[in-house]
Amino acid sequence: MLGVCYYPEHWPESWWAEDAARMVRLGLRHVRIGEFAWSRIEPEPGVFNWSWLDRAIAVLGAAGLKIVICTPTATPPKWLIDRYPDILPVDPATGRVRGFGSRRHTDFSSPVWVAEAMRISAAVADRYGNNPHVAGWQTDNELCCHDTALSASPAALMGFRTWLAGQYPSIAALNSAWGNVFWSMEYRGFDEIELPFGAVTETSPAHRMAFRRYASDTVAAFHAAMVAIIRARSPGRFVTHNFIPMPETGVDNHALAAPLDFASYDNYPLGRADLALARTPAADFRPWMRTGHPDFQAILFDQTRGLTGRPFWVMEQQPGPVNWARHNPAPAPGMVRLWSWEAFAHGAAVVSFFRWRQAPFAQEQMHAGLLRPDSTEAEAWPEIARLAGELSALPLPEPGRAPAAIIIDIEAQYLSDIERQGRGYDYNAVVAQWYGALRGLGVDVDFVPPGTDLTGYGLVLAPALVMPDSAAVAALQEAKAIIVLGPRSGTKTHDVTLPEGLPPGPLRALLPIRVLAVETLRPDCPGGISLGDQDFESGRWRESLDPGEACVIATYEDGAPALVRHGRVHYLATLTDDGFLAPFFASLCSEVGITMTPVTGGLRLRRRGDLVFAINYGADAVLAPAPDGAVFVLGGRRIAGHDLAIWRNA
Repeated sequence: MLGVCYYPEHWPESWWAEDAARMVRLGLRHVRIGEFAWSRIEPEPGVFNWSWLDRAIAVLGAAGLKIVICTPTATPPKWLIDRYPDILPVDPATGRVRGFGSRRHTDFSSPVWVAEAMRISAAVADRYGNNPHVAGWQTDNELCCHDTALSASPAALMGFRTWLAGQYPSIAALNSAWGNVFWSMEYRGFDEIELPFGAVTETSPAHRMAFRRYASDTVAAFHAAMVAIIRARSPGRFVTHNFIPMPETGVDNHALAAPLDFASYDNYPLGRADLALARTPAADFRPWMRTGHPDFQAILFDQTRGLTGRPFWVMEQQPGPVNWARHNPAPAPGMVRLWSWEAFAHGAAVVSFFRWRQAPFAQEQMHAGLLRPDSTEAEAWPEIARLAGELSALPLPEPGRAPAAIIIDIEAQYLSDIERQGRGYDYNAVVAQWYGALRGLGVDVDFVPPGTDLTGYGLVLAPALVMPDSAAVAALQEAKAIIVLGPRSGTKTHDVTLPEGLPPGPLRALLPIRVLAVETLRPDCPGGISLGDQDFESGRWRESLDPGEACVIATYEDGAPALVRHGRVHYLATLTDDGFLAPFFASLCSEVGITMTPVTGGLRLRRRGDLVFAINYGADAVLAPAPDGAVFVLGGRRIAGHDLAIWRNA
């Protein structure tokens, strides 16, 4: 189904009924409201004004719309900041208090903020928890966006010290685990520990890793408490959250998603592509400027589905130019429809557009909506009308398990930030490269956290499993799949020290090798890796291996082992290029019987149940790689530019 984000507080009440009727006529069925409305709900401390929101819900519900209502904690009002100024966060980079005037101006470590957030959440849930028009809830809004997971406030310092005292039996144990004898960093008590910011040079990697974990745990606890409040007051309704990608939140999104019914995601293909491809040469960027990159949305859809393993929502779908990227082009004709179909192909249950009407005021007045500020239909309107008609004629099956899985590890992301060792290493870029290689083979992918039961997967990739615990190792041992471990796997202990017996540490239970040394090279000064009679690039990160009993599959330019195999487990000791990954992964897929349909250019495939989706990001028409006898249920064998085809195999 389709939905939209609506802000009744932004528009005259006389518009509401016609807005609701137009939504229904367009084919929208859900409407999200309330996430930024705290100042209208509680204009004075303890003084609630529910009447306007009561009427808005009644009008929208009477039109037949299902309402998703939000806790308004992303934008606390000015009076709350004036009453409790200590709830403002402190920027770790500058030490400056982040002030009022935008959003997310709160500190998750502040007990006062947590209490106030739960108070307003309880008030909204008490008021609307059993409203017949309310189908479900969204918690907060984009938790931790704008780099707000970390704060250098006094509250964060106190909270961190308390958290550490719960993690280590004594200060002596912490000193030993962190290696604080180095540079005379030993502490006499937990109350001497500072936050790992503002030192002359780098602070201890164990210290920084611990603070990242503390911050993530604090945000997860905040979120879990909010979900519990909603569930107690609104039984039988779903609870979700609109995530932004884990690399942007800086917290463990799997932990945040644990108490939810399903995850949601805010999809802005052009804005994200402009930021991610900022340094890409114009010739390479231009084909994707108005479409987004063919793999960028897909990887985030698959990661969002993987947070709960259930169909997800796109709570915000870009319908036109946005206002927040470095540059903000308009989508190419057809792309709003195509992005939406792509979300459904990857397991979405609902796609909701942001926003209904473009606001003529404030920070997002340059952000397009389905309507212009004068209520005329914007460019995306006919695409959404077409999409609604197509969806009504094509019931979608439940998404199934993919044949391949990628283990995504938040601690590998942390380590990539904390101890880069070389500027060419970026964990998230490695994940994207490995994912893109499988997508190029036409293979569907699930994302799973470490320790997940891997039963049913034929191929499991771990681009970097840096500090696996016993559950993660056991899951890999019990899996029947072919496994590929990437460089840096098993490279550190829990406290960011080198493991006993050298890396890959506990993963030596899977393959008896040792990582003897590491070098990082400039990206423009790579070495080589040879597989069979072919040579490829080996650069940025290269490990020297003692292969032990493992079989050497590929070598560096000097003949030293670069890729080894022991049983069903591989260890790739270097970052390499797509030319190497594609044939390597293809050989493994063939070994375990995973069907491949290689694609090129802007064409990508995804399966949902018995349906195959072919999505063409390119501007030119292509032929669908459908077998003879395929039954097309949308489109045909010739797929126009920025269009798709869907078929069932005979």
